[in-house]
Amino acid sequence: MVEAFTIVLAVTTVRGWRPALAGTLAGLALLALITLVFGPAIDRVPLGPLQIAIGILLLLFGLRWLRKAVLRAAGLVALHDEEALYRAETTQLQGEMRQRQSRADWLAAVTAFKAVVVEGLEVVFIVIAVGAGRGLLVPASLGALAAGALVLLIGALVHRPLARVPENALKFGVGVMLSGFGVFWTGEGLGVGWPGGDIAILVFVAAFLALGLGLVAALRNASAELAG
Repeated sequence: MVEAFTIVLAVTTVRGWRPALAGTLAGLALLALITLVFGPAIDRVPLGPLQIAIGILLLLFGLRWLRKAVLRAAGLVALHDEEALYRAETTQLQGEMRQRQSRADWLAAVTAFKAVVVEGLEVVFIVIAVGAGRGLLVPASLGALAAGALVLLIGALVHRPLARVPENALKFGVGVMLSGFGVFWTGEGLGVGWPGGDIAILVFVAAFLALGLGLVAALRNASAELAG
């Protein structure tokens, strides 16, 4: 959501708020349609296979985010720079619009639409994975909307790229939580009776947190030894 907002803000800066708003609303409408169509359909799938599929999906998202966050926290991969993204998007849009003045507003709207859809699809998949099968689609959707509203509120207040948002820490935390849920739901789908029931999720989350922090420390030490 932070990345999408940065691109939409660049569009607003270059061409104004009307095409940026039009593209953003169109993208949000498409994402809402995808959620409404696929969410209830997934709810009709038998719970066991659904839990396995959801668990694997959450693990894929969670481990991917956790891997990137660990590498960035260890200094092996550069942190995501929203300021640089904002400058790059602004420069690219200005260049394209100078070449296509007759279609500048349309190009600006499409850029905003693409940013919202591409970044938002990942959110939609996670909302469906977390909410489907247990009747939690509405709470999961509300959580995603709350996160989007928070990003928009902060963006409206500072009116600049959200460079100060600790994005890597957020992705680290989300990666840990999704991975913990993924292990729990995959096991439930396979018929594993976790000790303590849902409390086992906290154990898995703590285990992935310890693993992630341990990997960060190990990679930092290895990097320092190679540099020395």
